[in-house]
Amino acid sequence: MITYLHGKLIEALPTQVTVEVNGVGYEALIPLSSYDKLPAPGQAVKLLTHLVVREDAHVLYGFMTATERGLFRLLINNVSGIGPKIALNILSGIQVTAFRGAVAGGDIKMLSQISGVGKKTAERIVIELKDKIGPGGVLEAQSAQHALSSGEQKINDAVLALIALGFKPAEAHETVRATQGLLGPEASLEEMVRASLKKGT
Repeated sequence: MITYLHGKLIEALPTQVTVEVNGVGYEALIPLSSYDKLPAPGQAVKLLTHLVVREDAHVLYGFMTATERGLFRLLINNVSGIGPKIALNILSGIQVTAFRGAVAGGDIKMLSQISGVGKKTAERIVIELKDKIGPGGVLEAQSAQHALSSGEQKINDAVLALIALGFKPAEAHETVRATQGLLGPEASLEEMVRASLKKGT
């Protein structure tokens, strides 16, 4: 499995790139979200990759961030009827945080507006991914839509951390707010999470 390419960006198109690594040129298909993050051709680039082996071809897919590749893999491995092409369309048509929020909130209308994703596919995405994305997806989407102050962002991150550790959303909010009241606004994210875990046990 090729997990990443680190070399010189030779050519960049909105749908694919060529990266030269030690004299060998690798072509990778990319989403628009990654194209926007690419350096200028001729510059060094590190592209995270996913290799799909078919009977007639070996196709390399490239991503500039781990979250993009993670969502790509989540889609092709867990949603029936979604292959690499539609997964790339999804990444090109919606931000990862907005996608996670739409799935967690069951927003069929938003998902079905993505190119290649009809209503039935959108419904299948929500059914098959809702448990895997969890309630934290809504919080992520909200924090992406609204520019939070550093203090609000810290609280949001602490709540997401507790949800990931098994807290229910309402319980996580309540615990973090109470912990911040005890520790004060200058407490670090790590201190807030640790204190919240002690409080919740």
